[in-house]
Amino acid sequence: MRPFDPALAELRAEIPVFPLPGALLLPGGRLPLNIFEPRYLAMVEGAMAEGRMFGMIQPDALKPEVANGPALFSVGCLGRVTSFAETEDGRIVLSLLGLIRFKVVEEVEMRLGYRRLRVDYSPYKADLLPQEALPAVDREPLLAALRGYFDRQNLTADWDAIGRLDDEDLVTALGMMCPFAPSEKQALLEAETLAQRSAILLALLAFGLHGQEPDGDEPPRLS
Repeated sequence: MRPFDPALAELRAEIPVFPLPGALLLPGGRLPLNIFEPRYLAMVEGAMAEGRMFGMIQPDALKPEVANGPALFSVGCLGRVTSFAETEDGRIVLSLLGLIRFKVVEEVEMRLGYRRLRVDYSPYKADLLPQEALPAVDREPLLAALRGYFDRQNLTADWDAIGRLDDEDLVTALGMMCPFAPSEKQALLEAETLAQRSAILLALLAFGLHGQEPDGDEPPRLS
Protein backbone atom coordinates (compact mmCIF):
# COMPACT_ATOMS: atom_id res chain seq x y z
CA MET A 1 0.00 0.00 0.00
CA ARG A 2 1.29 3.47 -0.88
CA PRO A 3 1.72 5.95 2.01
CA PHE A 4 -1.39 8.02 1.27
CA ASP A 5 -3.68 5.16 0.21
CA PRO A 6 -6.72 4.58 2.44
CA ALA A 7 -7.39 1.19 3.99
CA LEU A 8 -10.26 -0.88 2.59
CA ALA A 9 -12.41 -0.14 5.66
CA GLU A 10 -11.94 3.61 5.12
CA LEU A 11 -13.40 3.69 1.61
CA ARG A 12 -16.80 5.27 1.16
CA ALA A 13 -19.66 3.03 0.03
CA GLU A 14 -21.25 5.88 -1.97
CA ILE A 15 -18.99 7.71 -4.41
CA PRO A 16 -19.24 10.28 -7.21
CA VAL A 17 -18.38 8.90 -10.63
CA PHE A 18 -17.14 10.34 -13.90
CA PRO A 19 -18.65 8.29 -16.76
CA LEU A 20 -16.26 8.61 -19.70
CA PRO A 21 -16.15 6.24 -22.69
CA GLY A 22 -12.70 5.00 -23.62
CA ALA A 23 -11.09 6.30 -20.41
CA LEU A 24 -9.52 3.39 -18.53
CA LEU A 25 -8.26 3.75 -14.97
CA LEU A 26 -6.51 0.69 -13.55
CA PRO A 27 -5.25 0.21 -9.99
CA GLY A 28 -1.80 1.77 -9.81
CA GLY A 29 -2.28 3.71 -13.07
CA ARG A 30 -2.30 7.49 -13.39
CA LEU A 31 -4.98 9.11 -15.55
CA PRO A 32 -4.68 12.81 -16.53
CA LEU A 33 -8.03 14.58 -16.71
CA ASN A 34 -9.06 17.98 -18.03
CA ILE A 35 -12.29 18.95 -16.27
CA PHE A 36 -14.43 21.74 -17.70
CA GLU A 37 -18.14 20.82 -17.50
CA PRO A 38 -19.82 22.58 -14.54
CA ARG A 39 -21.23 19.36 -13.09
CA TYR A 40 -17.82 17.67 -13.09
CA LEU A 41 -16.12 20.77 -11.73
CA ALA A 42 -18.61 20.50 -8.86
CA MET A 43 -17.86 16.79 -8.55
CA VAL A 44 -14.11 17.39 -8.26
CA GLU A 45 -14.57 20.19 -5.75
CA GLY A 46 -16.77 17.91 -3.65
CA ALA A 47 -14.31 15.04 -3.92
CA MET A 48 -11.44 17.25 -2.75
CA ALA A 49 -13.30 17.74 0.51
CA GLU A 50 -14.03 14.02 0.93
CA GLY A 51 -10.72 12.20 0.71
CA ARG A 52 -9.85 13.43 -2.83
CA MET A 53 -11.51 10.35 -4.37
CA PHE A 54 -14.00 9.65 -7.14
CA GLY A 55 -14.69 6.77 -9.50
CA MET A 56 -14.08 6.34 -13.20
CA ILE A 57 -16.54 4.15 -15.10
CA GLN A 58 -17.44 3.67 -18.76
CA PRO A 59 -20.92 3.98 -20.25
CA ASP A 60 -22.20 0.72 -21.72
CA ALA A 61 -23.42 1.50 -25.24
CA LEU A 62 -25.14 -1.91 -25.57
CA LYS A 63 -27.64 -1.17 -22.81
CA PRO A 64 -30.59 1.25 -22.97
CA GLU A 65 -30.30 4.60 -21.21
CA VAL A 66 -31.42 4.92 -17.62
CA ALA A 67 -33.07 7.82 -15.84
CA ASN A 68 -29.79 9.64 -15.12
CA GLY A 69 -28.18 9.11 -18.53
CA PRO A 70 -26.28 6.35 -20.35
CA ALA A 71 -26.24 2.91 -18.76
CA LEU A 72 -22.94 2.08 -17.09
CA PHE A 73 -20.76 -1.00 -17.01
CA SER A 74 -20.97 -2.95 -13.76
CA VAL A 75 -17.29 -2.45 -12.81
CA GLY A 76 -15.29 0.76 -12.43
CA CYS A 77 -12.19 1.96 -10.56
CA LEU A 78 -11.86 4.34 -7.63
CA GLY A 79 -9.14 6.94 -7.98
CA ARG A 80 -7.45 9.47 -5.71
CA VAL A 81 -6.45 12.94 -6.91
CA THR A 82 -2.67 13.27 -6.59
CA SER A 83 -2.17 16.59 -8.37
CA PHE A 84 -4.59 19.43 -9.00
CA ALA A 85 -4.37 22.78 -10.77
CA GLU A 86 -6.91 25.46 -11.68
CA THR A 87 -6.54 27.25 -15.00
CA GLU A 88 -7.34 30.86 -15.77
CA ASP A 89 -10.10 29.82 -18.17
CA GLY A 90 -12.00 27.93 -15.48
CA ARG A 91 -10.80 24.36 -15.98
CA ILE A 92 -9.32 21.90 -13.49
CA VAL A 93 -6.37 19.80 -14.63
CA LEU A 94 -5.66 16.82 -12.40
CA SER A 95 -4.00 13.45 -12.17
CA LEU A 96 -6.01 10.52 -10.80
CA LEU A 97 -4.24 7.52 -9.27
CA GLY A 98 -6.14 4.24 -9.53
CA LEU A 99 -6.70 2.63 -6.12
CA ILE A 100 -9.17 -0.26 -6.29
CA ARG A 101 -11.88 -1.54 -8.60
CA PHE A 102 -15.51 -1.69 -7.52
CA LYS A 103 -18.72 -3.42 -8.50
CA VAL A 104 -21.80 -1.25 -8.90
CA VAL A 105 -24.51 -2.07 -6.37
CA GLU A 106 -26.95 0.64 -7.41
CA GLU A 107 -27.13 4.21 -8.59
CA VAL A 108 -28.18 6.73 -5.97
CA GLU A 109 -29.50 10.28 -6.18
CA MET A 110 -27.45 12.69 -8.26
CA ARG A 111 -25.78 15.67 -6.61
CA LEU A 112 -25.33 18.99 -8.44
CA GLY A 113 -25.83 17.21 -11.77
CA TYR A 114 -23.20 14.49 -11.36
CA ARG A 115 -23.89 10.80 -10.85
CA ARG A 116 -23.25 8.79 -7.71
CA LEU A 117 -23.08 5.06 -7.09
CA ARG A 118 -23.27 2.71 -4.14
CA VAL A 119 -20.41 0.29 -4.70
CA ASP A 120 -18.80 -2.88 -3.34
CA TYR A 121 -15.00 -3.13 -3.18
CA SER A 122 -14.78 -6.57 -1.57
CA PRO A 123 -14.32 -8.60 -4.80
CA TYR A 124 -11.21 -6.54 -5.57
CA LYS A 125 -9.50 -6.16 -2.19
CA ALA A 126 -6.37 -7.73 -3.71
CA ASP A 127 -5.93 -4.48 -5.68
CA LEU A 128 -4.57 -2.95 -2.48
CA LEU A 129 -1.84 -5.59 -2.08
CA PRO A 130 1.77 -4.49 -2.66
CA GLN A 131 3.24 -5.24 -6.08
CA GLU A 132 5.64 -7.82 -4.60
CA ALA A 133 2.69 -10.13 -3.93
CA LEU A 134 1.78 -10.30 -7.64
CA PRO A 135 3.03 -12.96 -10.07
CA ALA A 136 5.35 -12.07 -12.93
CA VAL A 137 4.19 -11.77 -16.54
CA ASP A 138 5.92 -12.93 -19.72
CA ARG A 139 7.34 -9.61 -20.88
CA GLU A 140 9.08 -10.50 -24.13
CA PRO A 141 6.03 -11.57 -26.21
CA LEU A 142 4.14 -8.57 -24.84
CA LEU A 143 6.84 -6.07 -25.79
CA ALA A 144 7.31 -7.68 -29.23
CA ALA A 145 3.57 -7.43 -29.94
CA LEU A 146 3.56 -3.85 -28.69
CA ARG A 147 6.34 -2.81 -31.08
CA GLY A 148 4.47 -4.31 -34.02
CA TYR A 149 1.20 -2.75 -32.93
CA PHE A 150 2.76 0.71 -32.55
CA ASP A 151 4.41 0.42 -35.96
CA ARG A 152 1.10 -0.47 -37.60
CA GLN A 153 -0.75 2.33 -35.77
CA ASN A 154 2.04 4.88 -36.53
CA LEU A 155 2.52 5.47 -32.81
CA THR A 156 5.76 6.40 -31.10
CA ALA A 157 7.02 5.37 -27.67
CA ASP A 158 9.96 5.80 -25.32
CA TRP A 159 11.07 2.16 -25.44
CA ASP A 160 13.82 2.64 -22.86
CA ALA A 161 11.29 3.99 -20.35
CA ILE A 162 8.83 1.21 -21.16
CA GLY A 163 11.54 -1.40 -20.66
CA ARG A 164 12.33 -0.05 -17.18
CA LEU A 165 8.76 -0.54 -15.93
CA ASP A 166 8.11 -3.44 -13.59
CA ASP A 167 5.54 -6.06 -14.62
CA GLU A 168 2.46 -4.49 -13.06
CA ASP A 169 3.33 -0.97 -14.17
CA LEU A 170 4.05 -2.25 -17.69
CA VAL A 171 0.69 -3.98 -18.11
CA THR A 172 -1.15 -1.10 -16.43
CA ALA A 173 0.48 1.61 -18.54
CA LEU A 174 -0.01 -0.26 -21.82
CA GLY A 175 -3.63 -1.10 -21.06
CA MET A 176 -4.41 2.54 -20.31
CA MET A 177 -2.46 4.16 -23.15
CA CYS A 178 -3.32 1.92 -26.13
CA PRO A 179 -6.30 3.11 -28.22
CA PHE A 180 -8.56 0.11 -27.67
CA ALA A 181 -12.36 0.14 -27.97
CA PRO A 182 -14.39 0.72 -24.77
CA SER A 183 -15.46 -2.95 -24.55
CA GLU A 184 -11.83 -4.03 -24.89
CA LYS A 185 -10.72 -1.63 -22.17
CA GLN A 186 -13.50 -2.96 -19.98
CA ALA A 187 -12.16 -6.49 -20.47
CA LEU A 188 -8.76 -5.30 -19.25
CA LEU A 189 -10.36 -3.65 -16.22
CA GLU A 190 -12.32 -6.74 -15.25
CA ALA A 191 -9.44 -9.21 -15.61
CA GLU A 192 -9.16 -11.15 -12.36
CA THR A 193 -5.35 -11.29 -12.19
CA LEU A 194 -2.34 -9.49 -13.59
CA ALA A 195 -1.51 -12.58 -15.68
CA GLN A 196 -5.01 -12.61 -17.18
CA ARG A 197 -4.83 -8.88 -17.92
CA SER A 198 -1.48 -9.43 -19.61
CA ALA A 199 -2.97 -12.24 -21.75
CA ILE A 200 -5.93 -10.07 -22.79
CA LEU A 201 -3.56 -7.21 -23.61
CA LEU A 202 -1.42 -9.53 -25.73
CA ALA A 203 -4.54 -10.76 -27.59
CA LEU A 204 -5.70 -7.18 -28.25
CA LEU A 205 -2.27 -6.20 -29.56
CA ALA A 206 -2.26 -9.26 -31.81
CA PHE A 207 -5.67 -8.34 -33.26
CA GLY A 208 -4.47 -4.79 -33.92
CA LEU A 209 -1.17 -5.99 -35.37
CA HIS A 210 -2.96 -8.09 -37.99
CA GLY A 211 -5.57 -5.46 -38.75
CA GLN A 212 -8.38 -7.53 -37.28
CA GLU A 213 -11.28 -6.52 -35.10
CA PRO A 214 -13.06 -8.80 -32.64
CA ASP A 215 -16.51 -9.94 -33.79
CA GLY A 216 -19.21 -7.41 -32.92
CA ASP A 217 -18.64 -5.50 -29.72
CA GLU A 218 -17.04 -8.37 -27.81
CA PRO A 219 -13.37 -8.25 -26.81
CA PRO A 220 -11.15 -11.25 -27.59
CA ARG A 221 -11.51 -14.13 -25.17
CA LEU A 222 -8.88 -16.29 -23.54
CA SER A 223 -10.63 -19.58 -24.29
